[in-house]
Amino acid sequence: MFVAAARVEVHVHGSQSLKQKRGVINSIKQRVRNEFNVSIAEVGGQDTWQIAVLGMAAVSEEAQDARVRLEKAIDFIAGLHLAEVIDQEVEIL
Repeated sequence: MFVAAARVEVHVHGSQSLKQKRGVINSIKQRVRNEFNVSIAEVGGQDTWQIAVLGMAAVSEEAQDARVRLEKAIDFIAGLHLAEVIDQEVEIL
């Protein structure tokens, strides 16, 4: 069993409040959960209006499968155009 973990930092353009950012981030989280069956949570930037750090995790019997699933999820987040991905990292544990 392999666990892949990802850290994704996003910038929510045009957000003027924590409530606006939370709405965008919640939308991203729900779409990623539905599409890729991964765990995802906001793990940083909770006090800023435009920056959020998302943590994701996937479990698989093959290390490469878990990594690919998270990399596709990151590409999906970027493709939504709800927030700009400004930093990312994927690690196999």
